[in-house]
Formats: sequence, C-alpha cells, structure tokens
Amino acid sequence: MDGSFIEWYYSCMNQPAHIPIFNLFGETTAFPDVVHCEAVLDRAGLHGWVISPHRHTQMAQVFQISSGAARVTLDGAETRLEPGQYLYIPPQIVHGFEFTRGTEGTVLSIPSPVVARLGPKTPALSDWLGTHRHGALSEGADALLASIKGAYGSNGDFRAQRLVSLTHALLAVLADESTAAMPSPRDPNRQMQRLDALISEHLAEGWSARDYASTLHVTTGHLNRVVRGAAGMSLTAYLETAVMTEACRLIAFTRLPVAEVGYRLGYADPPYFSRRFRLRMGETPSAYRARVSGERTGE
Repeated sequence: MDGSFIEWYYSCMNQPAHIPIFNLFGETTAFPDVVHCEAVLDRAGLHGWVISPHRHTQMAQVFQISSGAARVTLDGAETRLEPGQYLYIPPQIVHGFEFTRGTEGTVLSIPSPVVARLGPKTPALSDWLGTHRHGALSEGADALLASIKGAYGSNGDFRAQRLVSLTHALLAVLADESTAAMPSPRDPNRQMQRLDALISEHLAEGWSARDYASTLHVTTGHLNRVVRGAAGMSLTAYLETAVMTEACRLIAFTRLPVAEVGYRLGYADPPYFSRRFRLRMGETPSAYRARVSGERTGE
C-alpha cells in the first residue's frame, strides 16, 4: 500500500502537459470508505519539499502546519500556510505546494463519500464543503485532529467508524468556527443561527417576536419571512415550538410541578400555559408526563 500511495500522492511531481487527476491509492475506480492520515514530513521530505499542481476528483484534504510553512497555489492563486493554520481543499481544486525544508504537520485525505455523509445538510454547510478554506486552527479543532491521528494508528473492530466520526466532527468544527468569524447579518442561514442562539439564551424570559427582531436589528416582518422560508412556519409559531419543546423536556425528565415549568418558561398564568401546551401537544401537561413516564393519572 505504501508504494501505491506514493504514486497517488506524488506522481504529479514532474510538471505535465495537463493537470493530473488521481483517486485514492492511484485507483481509477471508487475507493474504500477510509480516512488517510500522514505527516507532511514523511512524504514531502522525500520529494524536495515541492508538490506540483494536481487535483483529486473524489477526495477532499485537510492540511495542518505545526512548524515550517508552505507556499500554496489554489486554482492559480497563491496563499501561505503558516504554523497553527489549516487548509481545507475540496475535490476538483487544483493545488500545489512548496514547503520550507523540515516543515511538520498533518495531511488528512477524505474520500468524497465520507464528506457527503456529513449532515444534516444545509445550504451553508454545502457551500463550506465545496470551497477551499484557510484559517487558524482552534484548540478544539487541534484536539480533534490529534484524536484522528490516534485513531488512525490504532486497531479495533470499529476503527473506521471512529475515523469517520472524528473527521465529521473536525469538518463541522472548522465550518462552524470559520462562518462564525465572518458573520453576514443579512444572510438567512446566519440569521436563523443567531435566532436559535437567542432563543436558547432567553427562553425563560418570555421574549416576544419583536424582542428577537430588535436584538437582531431587523424588522419583525423581515424575521418572520426568514423563519417562514427556513422552517415553513411563522415566527410566532417557531418561538412557541421552541418553548413547548423545552416544556416537554422539563415535564418528561424532571419532577417539577407543571406550574413551575410554566413559570420557568415565561408563563405567569399556569392555566394559560396548560391550555397552550394542550393545544400544541394534543394533551395536558399532566397527561403527557404520565404517558412518557408510564405513570397513571387521574385525568
């Protein structure tokens, strides 16, 4: 496997007349669902620290530099990869490297089927995964990368599953952190993320639709259109759904009195809370608790 991997990874070292295309291990057929992990030093040092421009049709890669540096070409544009940074390259992107001698870091090679299974899918996630990304590697992402390296060198019946799960977590963290660093206030997906965060933070305060819209610096009508487009319901219904979802958790998994659950979620009038719960859930809070816990009720 080692020799064939060198062919896949470095057979593009001599400048060809066309951009070479490679699948995993040099194969032209679909490759197995694995995640390959290797050190930059172990490969690039054998080839003069230069990797000529090439691309992969069925593989994404994540590069991380811990020491040294690399000059990178991405579809003809140049950037620099420094210590503490990562580079994500999706399939089809033409890329090449000139590493400084002695550069150390890690390369993850991720088959497209593994990347495709990362979900649930959203437009924002699909956009992130389809574009090359470059940025600082956070402490959390670095810890995940270390876990991937550990899993790659381990044995066990579920080694492949561990590698895929950890790689999904790494990609999700990189995507989340990079999009959070570049907020787009008018982007519907970003606005929904911010709304959900506000709902979690202020769930017990009885905030109205106007309160959320004001905090997001948009009109209530605009926020209502964003929510309806993303969730298929009005802003008011979306907010109440979030409240009632939390009510179900508290009723099912705590022994708090129903009235106390209502108070914690911003309902000052317990009978009104019970009516809204019954309208939403089709049964009273007490009946819901009895059903999910297996208890009997006198209602």
